Amino acid sequence: MRINDINPPDKPYPINPRCIIGAFPYSPTGFSQITTLSAPPPPSVTTPLTPTNPLTPKPNGSRLFSFTPRHHHRAPPDPDDPSHLMKEDGVSVCSQMWIENFREPDKVVTNLSSYLRRFELWVLAYQKVCADEMGAYMPRSSIQRSALEDLLALRNAVLDSRFKWGARLDFFIKSPKDKTDYGSLSKRKIRAILTTTQPPAFQDRIVQEVLLMVLEPVYEARFSQKSFAFRPGRNAHTVLRVVRRSFAGYLWYIKGDLSTILDGMKVGMVINALMRDVRDKKVIDLVKSALVTPVITSKVDDGEKKKRVKRKHQKKRVLAEDEPKPDPYWLETFFGFAPEEAEKHPSWGHCGILSPLLANVCLDELDRWMEQKIKEFFLPSKSDVIWNSPEGESERGNTSWPEFVPTSGPDKTRKMDYVRYGGHILIGVRGPRADAATLRKQLIEFCDQKYMLKLDNESLPIEHITKGIMFLDHVLCRRVVYPTLRYTATGGKIISEKGVGTLLSVTASLKQCIKQFRKLNFLKGDRDPDPQPCFRMFHATQAHSNAQMNKFLATMVEWYRYADNRKKIVNFCSYIIRGSLAKLYAAKYKLRSRAKVYKIGSRNLSRPLKEKKGQSPEYHNLLRMGLVESIDGLHFTRMSLVPETDYSPFPNNWRPDHEKALIEYIRLEDPKSLEEQRSCIREQGLVSPQDYISMLVWNYKRNAIMLDQLSLFKSDGINAVKDQQLLLGSNQEVHDNETKEMEGNEGIHVAQM
Repeated sequence: MRINDINPPDKPYPINPRCIIGAFPYSPTGFSQITTLSAPPPPSVTTPLTPTNPLTPKPNGSRLFSFTPRHHHRAPPDPDDPSHLMKEDGVSVCSQMWIENFREPDKVVTNLSSYLRRFELWVLAYQKVCADEMGAYMPRSSIQRSALEDLLALRNAVLDSRFKWGARLDFFIKSPKDKTDYGSLSKRKIRAILTTTQPPAFQDRIVQEVLLMVLEPVYEARFSQKSFAFRPGRNAHTVLRVVRRSFAGYLWYIKGDLSTILDGMKVGMVINALMRDVRDKKVIDLVKSALVTPVITSKVDDGEKKKRVKRKHQKKRVLAEDEPKPDPYWLETFFGFAPEEAEKHPSWGHCGILSPLLANVCLDELDRWMEQKIKEFFLPSKSDVIWNSPEGESERGNTSWPEFVPTSGPDKTRKMDYVRYGGHILIGVRGPRADAATLRKQLIEFCDQKYMLKLDNESLPIEHITKGIMFLDHVLCRRVVYPTLRYTATGGKIISEKGVGTLLSVTASLKQCIKQFRKLNFLKGDRDPDPQPCFRMFHATQAHSNAQMNKFLATMVEWYRYADNRKKIVNFCSYIIRGSLAKLYAAKYKLRSRAKVYKIGSRNLSRPLKEKKGQSPEYHNLLRMGLVESIDGLHFTRMSLVPETDYSPFPNNWRPDHEKALIEYIRLEDPKSLEEQRSCIREQGLVSPQDYISMLVWNYKRNAIMLDQLSLFKSDGINAVKDQQLLLGSNQEVHDNETKEMEGNEGIHVAQM
């Protein structure tokens, strides 16, 4: 008998009893011989069938044989499967690293290899590098399976020490934009790739991101509060606010340029500085190989340049659809208008974005040395009105303004402060010039011993505040004032005397602003600057040109936010940009002069300068009908429109928001803090929000009465006790009846559901 097909499990097919007479009893062996008599199952059935019930006779004498699919045991998860390695979000892993390091900032770290194994960090680094490469963020769900497998291969190669920095042809993972088939390249192209300057490989940037995510929380918890460059939450504005807050009253300033350290240091010095806090061999070897591996750079000869210029027909580069279309003119003006102290960016070997962190690690020893010198230099004076406390806190004392302090003298407090922005340092000394000269000599010896950097007195000049100290395109100067000081002397007598003091002024440098505009070809001349037309925007529309210049003006307004002469300097920037655009429009629309441009386009150039034939000259009607493009006028065309200087107070021990959040989270996570809060609430007779909400909910469930939200906070003493009794219920019988009714209603409701 042949069985053509297999019926579903709920409809077992009949088997002729004659076929099974004399067969083996019910056993896996007998079943195997029975199943050999029937035809094999179709290919669509993948799970073998096994008998579950013995033969059961039917009324007609036939027997039925039922089949059910065999249960398979799940195989253990594959450790090399990328989907099984992503157990947690990469951001949460990074957050845990920051919390651990800020909880124990002085602990030597030895377990960074465990974080290198976390595949979530590699996926997060891949997303960040893809965002820089593609111009758009790639969600984790959008990453292809092949990319995850290549990323896992890169991670394993790094852990097994098979990864090599600066690979040109052999990659574990390639950029999504890179469609080059390196196996089919010609010898000439391969030679060009191996001998010419190439951008960092995609896989190198991923490894750099992972190392930065692993090392940054370790050192951010240890860095000095005196350094502000290349650190999250700190920028040049922070330095200016610290200078305005803490450098008032300093007469002598030492300004030093150590930016040659940012060009590179010896590998042994960098590794020794790194190993002060990190003792993980895998991470140290990775950083060391990135510093040791040579970077291939080549310069193009002048002959090759001339040949390229002489070519008449050059193929223009076509941007891809998913590639962002930047405005090169706007980008150049944005990144070109930067202070001299911020122009140099460290780039060491193949470290890439890891270089600024390594530079701060090396210069952190200088910060710690200067902090110790500040403590040794401080000498309080009892006759000083301001700094008369042993700790030197400037909050104590009688001050008329936050920046006001008396001038220096033999009976005044000797004090010193220090800030560092990248490779540039600024030291303020309150005391005689001889003390500043002694400190400069010690600083020169320290840099020679620690960094092998030869400095002299010219590289570390000592300048008086009256000459003006240039720092971050701002001039630090002072204004002498003669206020009347009133303070309480010994015995309770109030003394009023005429004092001499200074106000520290942080003023934007007009000379540096003119220099930056000349570098961008916006003007010529120094004494009488004349705006020049920005011809690179000749083919852009009036609306686009105005919009880009408004971005530039917004940058200027933000950059000079804390300058005392903010209105004056921004008004000058607006005059230069407005004059440059007016000259451009005069040449573009053949209007001969700027006066003609201002007459047609108004003062802020918001009216269209070109009219089409057959259209009404009324711009508002054309704009309402949608026949013209909306044109935004230039901002800050008058000094009254420029915002005021930001004089918001700056705390003494300032920290960025993310560090304050971390410290607060760690403090609240400590059970001692929770117990202290509860005891304080009990002592003051208050009710915590959690207890208040729970009492409201309990009262509503028991009494169905909504209490006033402020009842507990307005009442005190007996009223508070009465309110709590009301919350808990005063009439027990009424409450019991209501509880029974509510329980009955809940039972009916559950039954209905």
